[in-house]
Amino acid sequence: MNFRNLSILSMSIAFFMVGCSDSASDEFEEVNGDVKVKLLKSISTFSPKDEYYNRNITIGYDADGRVSTVSNGEESSIFVYENGSLSDITGGGSDAFDVNELYKSPYDAFEVATVEEYDENKNPKIVSFIEEEYNYNTQDYTYEQYTAEITYDDVPNPYFYTLEAAGFVEAMDKVQLNLSMSPQASEVVAARTLFPNNNPTRITYKNENNEIIYIYNAEYDYDEDRYPLSADITTSDAKEGETNTYKVIYTYKD
Repeated sequence: MNFRNLSILSMSIAFFMVGCSDSASDEFEEVNGDVKVKLLKSISTFSPKDEYYNRNITIGYDADGRVSTVSNGEESSIFVYENGSLSDITGGGSDAFDVNELYKSPYDAFEVATVEEYDENKNPKIVSFIEEEYNYNTQDYTYEQYTAEITYDDVPNPYFYTLEAAGFVEAMDKVQLNLSMSPQASEVVAARTLFPNNNPTRITYKNENNEIIYIYNAEYDYDEDRYPLSADITTSDAKEGETNTYKVIYTYKD
């Protein structure tokens, strides 16, 4: 079973304390209260200056309201269900639903990170991770330690119900994080620990010297149900000395 997409949305990485018995669903409801169910139909991004940021993710649903396909415009993932539960994801394009892709993160923080601190809504506030990087001078790989500091708007994670319709939340709800837990798919456990209840708005990446190396900042326009309609994104790369901007448009299933 392919659970790589579970590491999203995350960013898209509820961030969970080891030993807590609450399910992802319970935590989401506890933090956000009575939230209207909305399912994403498309997520489109575009930049007037850099085509790297241009993409369109479309999400299809079957007659039972479950996610049936996710497409990035070039490849599509097909979701397979058995006995009402997600059993497999076939085809290509699964990266389109990956948190690092959704937030155009230059690092794999939302796949391999360890949560160091949570905020009051049980979202990961500080995560640490190690990146493998190639040193062209020594022609060898080195390992660098980084942290990411994340802040959130006090609104629901807009991907929650879409992930629920894909069977991801059910899989995470079955995860029990405690010292005596039985063997479980590491990808599912990672997703459970890196799944936010709220909507991330700013991610600040720092190196081991506590120097800022990259910033992701999002300013959202929300509808009356507190779901995003659009977002203006600014990224700043200190290493490359570059700043980029792009826009994201969200549409929802009727």
